[in-house]
Amino acid sequence: MILVYALILGFVAGAVRAWVARRPYTVPELQYLWLAGLAFIPQWVAFFLPYTRNHISRTGAAVALVSSQVLLLLFAWRNREHKGFWLLGAGLLLNLLVIGANGGLMPVSPETVARLHGVDVSALEIPVGSRVGTSKDVLLPTTETHLEWLADRFLLPSWVPYRVAFSLGDVLIALGVLVFFWQAGGGYSSPAESQAPVMAEHRSEK
Repeated sequence: MILVYALILGFVAGAVRAWVARRPYTVPELQYLWLAGLAFIPQWVAFFLPYTRNHISRTGAAVALVSSQVLLLLFAWRNREHKGFWLLGAGLLLNLLVIGANGGLMPVSPETVARLHGVDVSALEIPVGSRVGTSKDVLLPTTETHLEWLADRFLLPSWVPYRVAFSLGDVLIALGVLVFFWQAGGGYSSPAESQAPVMAEHRSEK
């Protein structure tokens, strides 16, 4: 959900920037966009599609999450020439590291889940070490979590209608998306176009 907010805010901010500067708002064409679409499929099946998410095993959910993160990381790498994609890629890498270090799912502490639902920790009925509902999270105490500082440990403000926990990697991903769309509002030239003046200067020197 934090990514959705970043997409909306980034697109609006970029459009306003282009409008103020009186230039067309042109979002650059991304390479291997199909990788991003392909990466969405395993997450959709494991965490969003009502029937499959209720029947998929923990191992299946872990495979879906890790494979999705790897595909998104490849997508970010293929588009690293665009501003914002280094941040996005760094966030994906941090998430992949903590997920891989904790059995293939994103760790979240009982304290964070209790804060998320506004209940006392003792009221939680989720066994430690188990998947949290049909989500991508696994409930782990901070003392048993590898790379705990990269886990889902932050919450959106209470006035935000949709409550969700998110990680430092998610923050970097959101910032990368914001930078990408903000930069698009400032005008875009393809890598080939940006190198054209240099090539022209080189030819003139000959």
